[in-house]
Amino acid sequence: EAGDVIIGGGNEWYTNSIRRSMSLASRGILFMGMGMSGGEEGARNGPSLMPGGPKEAYDLVSDILISCAAEVNGSPCVSYIGPIGSGNYVKMVHNGIEYGDMQLIAEIYDIMKHVLCMSNEEMAAVFEDWNRGVLASYLIEITAKILARKDDVTGAGYLVDYILDKTGSKGTGRWAVQESAEQNVASPTIAASLDSRYISSQKDERTVASKVLKGPAAPQKVNKKEMLGCLGKALYASKICSYAQGFNLVKDTSDAMSWDINLSECARIWKGGCIIRAKLLGKIQSAYLANPDLPNLMVDPTFAAILVECAESWRKIVITSMNSGISCPALASSLNYFDSYRRDRLPANLTQAQRDFFGGHSFQRIDREGNYHVAWTDTHKDIGDVNERKLGEQLAANLNLDGVPAQ
Repeated sequence: EAGDVIIGGGNEWYTNSIRRSMSLASRGILFMGMGMSGGEEGARNGPSLMPGGPKEAYDLVSDILISCAAEVNGSPCVSYIGPIGSGNYVKMVHNGIEYGDMQLIAEIYDIMKHVLCMSNEEMAAVFEDWNRGVLASYLIEITAKILARKDDVTGAGYLVDYILDKTGSKGTGRWAVQESAEQNVASPTIAASLDSRYISSQKDERTVASKVLKGPAAPQKVNKKEMLGCLGKALYASKICSYAQGFNLVKDTSDAMSWDINLSECARIWKGGCIIRAKLLGKIQSAYLANPDLPNLMVDPTFAAILVECAESWRKIVITSMNSGISCPALASSLNYFDSYRRDRLPANLTQAQRDFFGGHSFQRIDREGNYHVAWTDTHKDIGDVNERKLGEQLAANLNLDGVPAQ
């Protein structure tokens, strides 16, 4: 009936929530799309809730949501995210960060097991120790428990070693990568984690390939104690990059959609109940509270200092992994993200020159304003007024595929 509130609480593509809201609004019904995270534990003890929709609808149900949500230091892990679609979007990004976090931990585990030749007991102890420090998080906590769990079926060894190395997915990580491309936001850690799941699913092909594609005969010899310290720093720095990519995606889409999402509040409500809850989120909350317009989490003074301090260890881990023939796509992508972002000049000048050479796409110069095109060889013809060409490209960008002005 008119005046009722309907809440969609599943993982949903955000535009579907926008469409449903518009349809129901004509009947006077308020619709909210609400992201929820917490898994089985959250269902029992309180999840993190990310409601988006009419503020009027949120005000009507806020007391219920607050009573259902997890709490951290007396603060409920729920907040009004913004207009319809925003809650689903923030949950999608949460899951993208989750993909990255899980893949990073898996790569650290792989290095521990196959380069440092650590036992399950040793690895579990390290993760348990890490969970008492800066790396403290739900995923680190459960990793320690998983590695320590013995197999009840055979009575021999540990359960994790009997689990088939094929990772499933339900689509939210793919959505996050698709949206990153759509919004022109670099999310290499999240993308690498998704690619890793796809490669893991090719188990039969990998089994065949392992017999013909040979790598290093043995892992690189290392100092175990030193490498464990480096692993912790590499994981911490990479996690920061994964979160930075996710928060940038939320920020850019929020700006484009005029959602006015409070990034500090996103960090706050993720501190409890949800899968990516971590000690790190306290620093992220403070960073965006101090500067809501922070262009990237990596340039916040606190995080910049951490990344610079971790960089040498981070590089050692990626190099050692590669020299040992152990793939580390998320760790390496995170490091590449850091290195690309911190450089004042990238080789993109050559790429843009190539685009102008074969497609007349023009380029900008560092010494003067305007767009330029060069007749690179005698066979190239001048394209005329470059600015007129750009006007045509801008017009095309403002139209959708049907030739209708974009909304």
